[in-house]
Amino acid sequence: MSAVFCDTSAVFALFDADDSCHDEAVDAWRRCWNDATGLLTTNYVIVECTALLQRRLGTQAARDFLHGLVDDLTVEWVTPEDHRAASLAFLASARRGPSLVDCTSFVVMRRLGIGRALAFDGHFSDQGFERPE
Repeated sequence: MSAVFCDTSAVFALFDADDSCHDEAVDAWRRCWNDATGLLTTNYVIVECTALLQRRLGTQAARDFLHGLVDDLTVEWVTPEDHRAASLAFLASARRGPSLVDCTSFVVMRRLGIGRALAFDGHFSDQGFERPE
């Protein structure tokens, strides 16, 4: 699969012009679209993004995400098996390890054979995933 996984960290950087990764997020997003690379995420990431955008940037940013950007993403729904595997990985991880949403993302990415992630969260590279070129 040629898709690139889209993480909450990339979405937030895209929306927040003050984020240190904003310019990189905008460039990466454009490259993915110009290269016709599909961007995929999970329903868990959609929920996490919506809550983070609302809390940090306001309800309008969350609306813009839900009524705009989400339409450009392929959303993979987390299966009960994905959730179970991610929960076990989360519980086994270190105290400051990846979140349950990140663990779920890793499980789904592996299930779908996705090796690249548009993410500014170091846990993705720690898990062996690469950023898109």
